[in-house]
Amino acid sequence: MVDDLFYEGNTDHSVSSEDEDTLVRSCSNLSVSFGYHCNSYQSFPLENDEHDTSPQMRFETNAMTKSRNGSFTCLSGAAISANFTLANTNICKGLIGEEILPELDSPNSFRKIVSSPSMSRLDLLSTSQGSPASTESSIFEISKNLWRSSAPTTVSSNFLTGTEVKMAGGAAGEDRVQAVCSEKNGWLICGIYDGFNGRDAADFLAVTLYDNIVYYLYLLECRIKQQDGLCSSSEDSLNGVKSELTLAMEIAENEDVKLSESFRSGVLNCLTSAVEQAENDFLCMVEQDMDDRPDLVSVGSCVLVVLLQGTDLCILNLGDSRAVLASMPYAEMDTVKATQLTEIHSLENPLEYQKLLADHPNDSKVVMGNKVKGKLKVTRAFGVGYLKQKKFNDALMGILRVRNLCSPPYVYTNPHTLSHKVMEDDLFVVLGSDGLFDFFSNDEVVQLVYQFMHDNPTGDPAKYLIEQVVHKAAKEAALTAEQLMRIPVGSRRKYHDDVTVIVIILGNARRTV
Repeated sequence: MVDDLFYEGNTDHSVSSEDEDTLVRSCSNLSVSFGYHCNSYQSFPLENDEHDTSPQMRFETNAMTKSRNGSFTCLSGAAISANFTLANTNICKGLIGEEILPELDSPNSFRKIVSSPSMSRLDLLSTSQGSPASTESSIFEISKNLWRSSAPTTVSSNFLTGTEVKMAGGAAGEDRVQAVCSEKNGWLICGIYDGFNGRDAADFLAVTLYDNIVYYLYLLECRIKQQDGLCSSSEDSLNGVKSELTLAMEIAENEDVKLSESFRSGVLNCLTSAVEQAENDFLCMVEQDMDDRPDLVSVGSCVLVVLLQGTDLCILNLGDSRAVLASMPYAEMDTVKATQLTEIHSLENPLEYQKLLADHPNDSKVVMGNKVKGKLKVTRAFGVGYLKQKKFNDALMGILRVRNLCSPPYVYTNPHTLSHKVMEDDLFVVLGSDGLFDFFSNDEVVQLVYQFMHDNPTGDPAKYLIEQVVHKAAKEAALTAEQLMRIPVGSRRKYHDDVTVIVIILGNARRTV
């Protein structure tokens, strides 16, 4: 049994009284604002100090809550727009905007989704796109057909297609956010897709990436079982054999058994393959539609995906969105430590800058105006075909075309991946698009969330971070928050970017009053 949360009590004592009401009004109308709470954690008694009347937030360590089988206790997501963008309803012949996204989007609460291996959404897209973009795509189409023909309607063994699966998410400007979870099986997948030059790429990711992840994890599961001699057919692999993926949750509860590094590596490879497949499919769609919509060749998105299962946290990122882990080592109680789990793939990263120059030794204009070929700050991204293949650049005319595209690709698609074993002193993870970190450092973000939860035990930390961005952006512009929020979307981009945030309270930590 799971309840959606509608948080209250988001007062920020650092905000002036004249701005406080404006912040509350603006953030009550966020493009996205959802919460999720695992009810299984409510059965544990709250520890109250009857002599202390002030709200308190404490974190119980895993040793005190060892009998729980969840990977997270609660999460919240929020997003605010700054960019004006048209609803991209015509990509894939209108299927994404008219048929698929309306069924997926749930920006204010989690709702149950039908979880099955039918690949219905990908089937629709494949039909609309025609032939695959590559040999890998061809293999993908064949294997999808085999899966569709052999797999039962509900796959009980695969942890991503179990019962009680819920999804929330939506769009804010050119950003998209998505969260899919199952409290029963103790897993969570979150994605932040920070689009640029339009929202088509972010929309495409919202429609396809989760299905791709499910599919490649299914293949991983089958390979593991076949290697162990546990199945002779794809159907046998789905029936009567306890899933290796489901076992991850049980393994996480048993300190004497460790989930193998090879399996974690396999999960990371699945995330990478899922993004690569989405990239192939998206560029195929772009190629088919670019005569009518040449702007599609410049559309792209950063990608941040987190998969949490038991105590295993698997992360993939392309671009400059971040995942930051907050922990409190026992030796440093009351000191919250911030650890960035992602890489920054932009010219601001000296390693990325030097790699770009080294890869194009005969091009003297790789970086112009602090942008890749004068066009883009990020060095790795989804989509943005005109900086990857000459045929896409040739679809553009005049000043939009990149001159002297000597040796593409100039923007890469190889992601950073990382697996982290959640420890007893790990408290929460903050996922954010770069708009959040334009105003706050990793340490500041972690401290803001920790202090807010200390002062507001039932508050929404994701919404609070959005409030802080609005307040700081207004202050830097010598405006009040009210004045800033009166500026129309589009013009407001001058003051802040689209901002998307997810805060995940980890399963070994519980907020108590």
